Amino acid sequence: MGPLDGVRIIELTGLGPGPFCAMMLADMGADVIRVDRAGSVRGGDPNVPPADPMSRGRRSIGIDLKSSDGVETLMRLIEGADGLIEGFRPGVTERLGIGPDHCLSRNPRLAYGRMTGWGQEGPYASTAGHDINYISLAGALEPMGRRGESPVPPLNLVGDFGGGGMYLAFGMVCAILEARSSGKGQVIDAAMVDGAASLTTFFHGFRAMGVWNDERGTNLLDTGAHFYDVYETSDGKYVSIGSIEPQFYAELREKLDLDETKWDQQMSRNAWPELKDDIAAIFKTKTRDQWCELIEGSDVCFAPVLSLEEAPQHPHNQARGTFVEAHGVVQPRPAPRFSRTDSTLGRPPAHAGQHTDDVLADLGYDADEIRALRESGAVG
Repeated sequence: MGPLDGVRIIELTGLGPGPFCAMMLADMGADVIRVDRAGSVRGGDPNVPPADPMSRGRRSIGIDLKSSDGVETLMRLIEGADGLIEGFRPGVTERLGIGPDHCLSRNPRLAYGRMTGWGQEGPYASTAGHDINYISLAGALEPMGRRGESPVPPLNLVGDFGGGGMYLAFGMVCAILEARSSGKGQVIDAAMVDGAASLTTFFHGFRAMGVWNDERGTNLLDTGAHFYDVYETSDGKYVSIGSIEPQFYAELREKLDLDETKWDQQMSRNAWPELKDDIAAIFKTKTRDQWCELIEGSDVCFAPVLSLEEAPQHPHNQARGTFVEAHGVVQPRPAPRFSRTDSTLGRPPAHAGQHTDDVLADLGYDADEIRALRESGAVG
């Protein structure tokens, strides 16, 4: 029974950030009902859920949103919901008759969440894009990388999930809370370009203070500094250090026997390239595990660089239960944690349309009405 127990969210199925937002809300205890396309319903053994942990925690109903009966079924769902999530291009839900005006007329308290890359308006609004494009325009991609090299996309963590799904989840909870006091719903325009730009606020501050260079890979946090980087070990693996504060840097020097006076130049940017080469050579003298034995548990600000396979096996992650195995898949457990109303994995991932009959019954449809909707193709 998570902190969002009692909240109902309707999720119009989509890709990436929308499902991630829905997973976050479901992990917190919300009753999330995913609306899949009726034509995508192919059946599936409920005892063998899809291997997609991002689909966990919610029921699925198959609805044909191009059918008037299907739209009416969705509207009945919306009448009893606190929020709706959609990730179509601007204007699509309006053409389907399920846009904000349509939905808010049926449920004036609804939080209508819209997830797009470029936002609902602007010169790029109607064009296609992906995470790499959104973070490029936001100014988030250009600084990522090493000096003299091309920018390195950080997977799709900054646009899709950080700037997209998480900001939409935050916006949904804010709008639902506000509706409980005002009695009025509203539209949440969550654009990945906006969220990714928001995530760079810290660095805009650095630029304003004159402590950030626009040349990639020459700054404190972008691999420019010798004391904030990843280094290869003798076995071809990597470790990370982030010894920024003087006391942490002093401990790094002690652990690595860096007693020459040149290491006194911690904040001398001119010295960083040479010191980086020297420290890289030092880390190549031992294996990753040997460095862990020497430095783990200290205040160097150190951690081994683990693979997706290795991370669940690390003693710290195991002690905290950061990863769990559920429904045959090793996956991150819900975050954050709560002392009294903790989050939960909830239901296993659902096959498209798996809970259609159950959801319709919850809405008050009887067996004959459900049969008629199936025969017309309005639901699947």
